[in-house]
Parts: sequence; C-alpha cells; structure tokens
Amino acid sequence: MAESISQIIASLERQRESIEKALAALREVEGAAGAPRRGRPRGSGAAPATKQSRRGRISPEGRKRLAEAMRRRWAVKRASATARKAARKKAA
Repeated sequence: MAESISQIIASLERQRESIEKALAALREVEGAAGAPRRGRPRGSGAAPATKQSRRGRISPEGRKRLAEAMRRRWAVKRASATARKAARKKAA
C-alpha cells in the first residue's frame, strides 16, 4: 500500500510539472510572462460602483419626456402613412 501511495504522489508531481510548463507557455504567448494582473480580479462578481448605481435608472420626468417624444414620432409616422394612402386612392 505504501508503494502505491508513493506511485500516486510521483504521478501527481509529474502532472503538476506538466501543468506548470503549460501555464508558463501560455503566459509567454499572452505576453504577460508572469506580470501581475491589473484591474479587478476575475470572479469577484461585483460590478464597479459607478456602473451599478447608474444602471437601469431613469427619473419619472425623463420617462415622461421619452414617452412624449415617442408619441410625437409615431404621430408623424401615422400622418405620413395616411397621406400616402390618400394619395394612392386619389391617383387610382
């Protein structure tokens, strides 16, 4: 049993060495070559405070302005569509 455990340990150490070599090669390809990472760490799950506080917020006044602008836009579209239909009927 002690022999099998030592074999397992040796196998794991070989795997660790090959993984470390692969990681070193990837770092060289990336250009980082062991340089420390900048910015927030991956997997932190927290968005920056500036984006989180502004995301999806619109004031009631802003919502009213947008609604009014869309109403005007669609009114112009409806008016031009009815004018085209009337022109077609008149031409026919």
